[in-house]
Amino acid sequence: MRAKTRKVLFIYSLVVFAFLYIPIIVLIVFSFNDSKLGTVWTGFTFDWYIKLFSNSHIHAALLNSLFVAMITTILSTIFGTLAALALYRYTFVGKRSIDFLFLIPVIIPDIVIAVALLAIYGLLNINLGLLTVIPGHVVWGISFVMLVVLARLSGLDRSLEEAAKDLGANEWQTFWRVTFPLIFPGILAGALLTFTLSLDEFEVAFFTAGPGSSTLPVLVYSMVRLGVSPEINALSTILILVVIIAIIIWGVFINKTKDNRGSLND
Repeated sequence: MRAKTRKVLFIYSLVVFAFLYIPIIVLIVFSFNDSKLGTVWTGFTFDWYIKLFSNSHIHAALLNSLFVAMITTILSTIFGTLAALALYRYTFVGKRSIDFLFLIPVIIPDIVIAVALLAIYGLLNINLGLLTVIPGHVVWGISFVMLVVLARLSGLDRSLEEAAKDLGANEWQTFWRVTFPLIFPGILAGALLTFTLSLDEFEVAFFTAGPGSSTLPVLVYSMVRLGVSPEINALSTILILVVIIAIIIWGVFINKTKDNRGSLND
């Protein structure tokens, strides 16, 4: 019975992985296709990568996306961490209501936030541009960081902070030397999650970006409407490779950190 169950789970896993990764493999292969038609293979070429690197519109959109993602990550990480600390440590009137308000951006669709911001900008007569994209990203970025840091704080041993205070550390020293190192993995995870989501976000950027300030997802959408160009396949391939390299580097760093800790313990 167990052998049959394992076989079924193995086949199911293969189907799931095939469903997820075969389209990515096809995309990578057709990024080297000599034809403009994404479904007809006519030969091997690097021309689409050359055209991609010479496309000034894609360069500008990528820089816009990185700028928005970096500012969003910084602001969301700071305010999200402070919100998590306040909700975890203190009891005050309306705490549950405030906690619920932080969850709303995670629950509601991004399109709702985008339309709401567009209405506010129109009411206040604010000209749309790259900076008008950032508030929409920060709204839900704070919520994601807060949730991740709260999860880290829930497993925090408060006796370590109390021991630091008993040894003469004040509140500031206790936070930076004890609390912050313990919750730093949660802060880093929230920051990386926010950066990734901001870089990939489309709805808010589509509604709140002004002329000449399109982010990369918005530009890709405008290119896809006219037909899938092999340049998009080349761009997607490069992004996939960057992510894979980043994951490998992060894995090596984590393994080295564990090995160093193990050697110190020995």
